[in-house]
Amino acid sequence: MSGNHFSEATGQFVWNILEIHSHLESIHRAWAELLGISEPQWLILMAIDELDKGGGVSGVDVSAQLRVHPAFVTTQTKSLERAGLLARSPSPSDARFVLMSLTQKARSEIAKLSERREALHRAIFGTLGTGALTDLNTRLDAIRKAADRAVRQLALDL
Repeated sequence: MSGNHFSEATGQFVWNILEIHSHLESIHRAWAELLGISEPQWLILMAIDELDKGGGVSGVDVSAQLRVHPAFVTTQTKSLERAGLLARSPSPSDARFVLMSLTQKARSEIAKLSERREALHRAIFGTLGTGALTDLNTRLDAIRKAADRAVRQLALDL
Protein backbone atom coordinates (compact mmCIF):
# COMPACT_ATOMS: atom_id res chain seq x y z
CA MET A 1 0.00 0.00 0.00
CA SER A 2 1.48 3.33 -1.00
CA GLY A 3 2.10 6.00 1.64
CA ASN A 4 -0.82 8.11 0.43
CA HIS A 5 -3.29 5.18 0.47
CA PHE A 6 -2.01 4.15 3.91
CA SER A 7 -2.50 7.69 5.18
CA GLU A 8 -6.03 7.79 3.75
CA ALA A 9 -6.86 4.41 5.28
CA THR A 10 -5.54 5.39 8.71
CA GLY A 11 -7.40 8.70 8.55
CA GLN A 12 -10.63 6.91 7.67
CA PHE A 13 -10.02 4.43 10.50
CA VAL A 14 -9.52 7.24 13.04
CA TRP A 15 -12.71 9.03 11.93
CA ASN A 16 -14.67 5.75 12.07
CA ILE A 17 -13.41 5.08 15.60
CA LEU A 18 -14.30 8.63 16.69
CA GLU A 19 -17.82 8.27 15.28
CA ILE A 20 -18.29 4.84 16.88
CA HIS A 21 -17.04 6.27 20.18
CA SER A 22 -19.55 9.11 19.95
CA HIS A 23 -22.40 6.66 19.32
CA LEU A 24 -21.30 4.44 22.22
CA GLU A 25 -21.16 7.49 24.51
CA SER A 26 -24.73 8.34 23.52
CA ILE A 27 -25.83 4.78 24.25
CA HIS A 28 -24.08 4.73 27.63
CA ARG A 29 -25.56 8.12 28.48
CA ALA A 30 -29.05 6.77 27.72
CA TRP A 31 -28.55 3.71 29.96
CA ALA A 32 -27.17 5.94 32.71
CA GLU A 33 -30.15 8.31 32.50
CA LEU A 34 -32.50 5.37 32.96
CA LEU A 35 -30.75 4.69 36.28
CA GLY A 36 -30.57 8.36 37.23
CA ILE A 37 -26.75 8.45 37.15
CA SER A 38 -24.07 9.99 34.95
CA GLU A 39 -22.40 8.25 32.02
CA PRO A 40 -19.06 7.88 33.88
CA GLN A 41 -20.94 6.34 36.80
CA TRP A 42 -22.63 3.90 34.41
CA LEU A 43 -19.21 2.90 33.06
CA ILE A 44 -17.92 2.38 36.60
CA LEU A 45 -20.86 0.07 37.34
CA MET A 46 -20.20 -1.83 34.11
CA ALA A 47 -16.50 -2.16 34.92
CA ILE A 48 -17.25 -3.45 38.41
CA ASP A 49 -19.84 -5.87 37.02
CA GLU A 50 -17.29 -7.21 34.53
CA LEU A 51 -14.30 -7.34 36.87
CA ASP A 52 -15.97 -8.65 40.06
CA LYS A 53 -15.48 -12.39 40.40
CA GLY A 54 -17.27 -12.52 43.75
CA GLY A 55 -14.89 -10.78 46.13
CA GLY A 56 -15.27 -7.17 45.06
CA VAL A 57 -13.06 -4.95 42.93
CA SER A 58 -10.49 -2.36 43.92
CA GLY A 59 -10.72 1.23 42.76
CA VAL A 60 -7.29 0.80 41.16
CA ASP A 61 -8.62 -2.05 39.01
CA VAL A 62 -11.65 0.01 37.98
CA SER A 63 -9.53 3.05 37.15
CA ALA A 64 -7.19 0.87 35.07
CA GLN A 65 -10.13 -0.65 33.20
CA LEU A 66 -11.60 2.77 32.45
CA ARG A 67 -8.23 4.50 32.04
CA VAL A 68 -9.14 7.27 34.48
CA HIS A 69 -7.48 8.60 37.63
CA PRO A 70 -8.20 6.56 40.79
CA ALA A 71 -9.33 9.72 42.63
CA PHE A 72 -12.10 10.16 40.06
CA VAL A 73 -13.26 6.58 40.67
CA THR A 74 -13.22 7.18 44.44
CA THR A 75 -15.37 10.31 44.14
CA GLN A 76 -17.86 8.69 41.78
CA THR A 77 -18.13 5.42 43.71
CA LYS A 78 -18.94 7.29 46.91
CA SER A 79 -21.84 8.89 45.05
CA LEU A 80 -22.93 5.49 43.70
CA GLU A 81 -22.77 4.10 47.24
CA ARG A 82 -25.04 6.92 48.49
CA ALA A 83 -27.46 6.05 45.68
CA GLY A 84 -27.56 2.44 46.92
CA LEU A 85 -26.00 1.03 43.75
CA LEU A 86 -22.60 0.14 45.13
CA ALA A 87 -21.26 -1.45 48.29
CA ARG A 88 -17.78 -0.56 49.51
CA SER A 89 -15.94 -2.63 52.12
CA PRO A 90 -12.35 -2.93 53.37
CA SER A 91 -10.27 -5.63 51.71
CA PRO A 92 -9.93 -8.66 54.00
CA SER A 93 -6.24 -8.97 53.04
CA ASP A 94 -5.33 -5.27 53.38
CA ALA A 95 -7.65 -2.83 55.18
CA ARG A 96 -6.02 0.11 53.34
CA PHE A 97 -7.85 -0.99 50.19
CA VAL A 98 -11.57 -0.76 49.58
CA LEU A 99 -13.33 -3.38 47.50
CA MET A 100 -16.48 -2.49 45.64
CA SER A 101 -19.36 -4.60 44.41
CA LEU A 102 -22.76 -3.95 42.94
CA THR A 103 -25.70 -4.00 45.31
CA GLN A 104 -28.78 -6.07 44.66
CA LYS A 105 -30.52 -2.84 43.66
CA ALA A 106 -27.89 -2.19 40.96
CA ARG A 107 -28.02 -5.78 39.72
CA SER A 108 -31.80 -5.59 39.54
CA GLU A 109 -31.76 -2.29 37.63
CA ILE A 110 -29.12 -3.59 35.21
CA ALA A 111 -31.07 -6.82 34.72
CA LYS A 112 -34.14 -4.78 33.74
CA LEU A 113 -32.06 -3.29 30.92
CA SER A 114 -30.38 -6.54 29.85
CA GLU A 115 -32.86 -7.54 27.14
CA ARG A 116 -32.72 -4.08 25.57
CA ARG A 117 -28.92 -3.98 25.85
CA GLU A 118 -28.61 -7.43 24.25
CA ALA A 119 -30.89 -6.39 21.38
CA LEU A 120 -28.81 -3.27 20.86
CA HIS A 121 -25.58 -5.29 20.86
CA ARG A 122 -27.06 -7.67 18.29
CA ALA A 123 -28.10 -4.71 16.14
CA ILE A 124 -24.61 -3.22 16.28
CA PHE A 125 -22.43 -6.34 16.13
CA GLY A 126 -24.75 -9.09 14.86
CA THR A 127 -23.74 -8.88 11.21
CA LEU A 128 -20.12 -9.63 12.12
CA GLY A 129 -20.63 -13.04 13.67
CA THR A 130 -18.63 -14.38 16.60
CA GLY A 131 -15.52 -15.34 14.61
CA ALA A 132 -15.21 -11.98 12.88
CA LEU A 133 -15.91 -10.13 16.13
CA THR A 134 -13.20 -12.15 17.90
CA ASP A 135 -10.77 -11.38 15.07
CA LEU A 136 -11.70 -7.69 15.16
CA ASN A 137 -11.15 -7.58 18.94
CA THR A 138 -7.71 -9.18 18.49
CA ARG A 139 -6.76 -6.60 15.88
CA LEU A 140 -8.16 -3.69 17.90
CA ASP A 141 -6.24 -4.89 20.96
CA ALA A 142 -3.02 -4.85 18.91
CA ILE A 143 -3.81 -1.29 17.76
CA ARG A 144 -4.63 -0.28 21.36
CA LYS A 145 -1.28 -1.60 22.57
CA ALA A 146 0.58 0.14 19.73
CA ALA A 147 -1.27 3.39 20.49
CA ASP A 148 -0.35 3.05 24.17
CA ARG A 149 3.33 2.66 23.22
CA ALA A 150 3.05 5.63 20.85
CA VAL A 151 1.54 7.85 23.56
CA ARG A 152 4.33 6.91 25.97
CA GLN A 153 6.94 7.61 23.30
CA LEU A 154 5.32 10.93 22.45
CA ALA A 155 5.43 11.93 26.12
CA LEU A 156 9.15 11.13 26.19
CA ASP A 157 9.76 13.15 23.02
CA LEU A 158 8.00 16.28 24.34
